[in-house]
Amino acid sequence: MKTLELTRREAIQLLGITGLAIPAASLVGCAGQSDTGPPKSPEHAARTFPKGFLWGTATAAYQIEGAWNEDGKGPSIWDTYTHIKGKIKHGDTGDVANDHYHRYKEDVQLMKGLGATAYRFSISWPRIFPQGTGQPNAKGLDFYSRLVDELVAAGIAPFATLYHWDLPQAIQDKYGGWRSRDTAKAFADYAGFVAEKLSDRARHIFTINEFRSFVDGGYHGADVKVGGGVVHLEAAPGLRLELPELYQARHHAVLGHGLAVQAIRARGKAGTQCGLADSIHSAVPLIASDEHVKAATAATRELNAEYLTVVLEGRYTDAYLKAAGSAAPKFTPEDLAIISTPLDFIGINVYKPATYVLASASEPGYQEVPLNPSHPKMLSPWHVIGPEVMYWAPKQVQSLWNPKAIYISENGCGASDQVAADGNVYDTDRVMFLRNCLEWLQQATSEGVPVAGYFLWSLMDNFEWGDGYGVRFGVVHVDFKTQKRTPKMSARFLHEVSARNAVV
Repeated sequence: MKTLELTRREAIQLLGITGLAIPAASLVGCAGQSDTGPPKSPEHAARTFPKGFLWGTATAAYQIEGAWNEDGKGPSIWDTYTHIKGKIKHGDTGDVANDHYHRYKEDVQLMKGLGATAYRFSISWPRIFPQGTGQPNAKGLDFYSRLVDELVAAGIAPFATLYHWDLPQAIQDKYGGWRSRDTAKAFADYAGFVAEKLSDRARHIFTINEFRSFVDGGYHGADVKVGGGVVHLEAAPGLRLELPELYQARHHAVLGHGLAVQAIRARGKAGTQCGLADSIHSAVPLIASDEHVKAATAATRELNAEYLTVVLEGRYTDAYLKAAGSAAPKFTPEDLAIISTPLDFIGINVYKPATYVLASASEPGYQEVPLNPSHPKMLSPWHVIGPEVMYWAPKQVQSLWNPKAIYISENGCGASDQVAADGNVYDTDRVMFLRNCLEWLQQATSEGVPVAGYFLWSLMDNFEWGDGYGVRFGVVHVDFKTQKRTPKMSARFLHEVSARNAVV
């Protein structure tokens, strides 16, 4: 599943001292609780999150850094892909993006002004290894070392993601990308190097972000059901592999994750925590009674069979292999042991329900309920609104796999934000969306689901992959012509949530 002429002092004043031109009381209200679902606990009634809960924002290197060919960085598959005419709306590229590579100090202060206590960012593999392997680029490593230092000095915990889709073009050319086991091995070498250099300060490392987005989207094209239709999504490198190659690429991606975990354990500083961030396909029970809840949990396990389930169970489900037939991936018991190397946490990117389900007497024990075409959506056509997934997704992860900790590694929404005549950005739809999502997440934590933190996508408007700069996900508005940053109403909302550690 993927922006400053405003000074940081001005931003902080906007957020915490003078306040945006809207009374704080107007951002405090009912989240529209549903009468369905488990009963509310006393903790839920207070709407507070556990002590020490982290409030963060998230970004990805290609979407914000720019400087695509500076200081020794090699090209990535996204550099190549966006320069192909017709691939991205309006011909947009990430060549400059938010110019974060040059403005990172100011952006860290902006995070601090939002009340963020953590920041999830990704590292560009070709900035560290321009050829994917071989000699590291000292200037590339130095950028991330300076960024981590800046975060630590600001009291913001760095959470690094090693792969957010920008594969070195050299790896794509040499090995065919994730079609080859050699790419998984190269990724592990890169992961170990970064852990060795940065884990003394960046104590949490995500290996890979959203397998399905870059494998299925990049090597086959992905169809996403939306209401009564289907939206086709494509990602770099934009290939159309036959199913046997696609299934094998999926296997190499999770193998790369497992090898990277082992490399981080071997070369990172003692106590370094590592996990992954996957866009979970969560089946939400349409009716929250026991039989339907059980059916939805079983459906969620199967919907994630090719990625999250095999990582956390060390086996592909029987149904997945049966459905794959002759296209099923080739693997060894040793592969599965590597893939399922124990993790310190699980990150789940949660935007919407994958589907709604009801229990069924027929195999596989559940039936998917089609969305009514009038089901409400956010600006992105794929983004149907179902905030209750923020309760069910972590609840299902706990029930299925009982992890040590869960992070909501992404949650947010795109909107058509504009700066009003008075200088404010009134993204009321985003505030509505976030408040409802957090209401459901808080209910999960009040019931003992081990969610340790939340990362809002995204800190700033940025390059939104195939949509270019046309869809805005940030809580800070960016004028991409001037790079002026303007905190939105949702920035004020996030600041209040973090300050109170509660739904507001």
